Amino acid sequence: MLTIRIVGPGCQNCENLFQMCMNVAAENNIEANIQKITDREKYAELGIWMTPGLIVNGKVLSQGKIPTKSTIEHWLKEVK
Repeated sequence: MLTIRIVGPGCQNCENLFQMCMNVAAENNIEANIQKITDREKYAELGIWMTPGLIVNGKVLSQGKIPTKSTIEHWLKEVK
């Protein structure tokens, strides 16, 4: 099972990234625990300097932008 963390204050971009990860996981039958991290004090601990951030299994894959759906799909399949 993948652990996916969406890091950000809960803005629209963060929500869009969260929904996109949920959709990609569901569409590709990938078991994932998808979490929202909104505590600003934890951002730096997690290695996120710009939001939204995407962390999969402890590895920062993206920050400061929303990756495309196909990019997220590729990353999740690669880690799976």
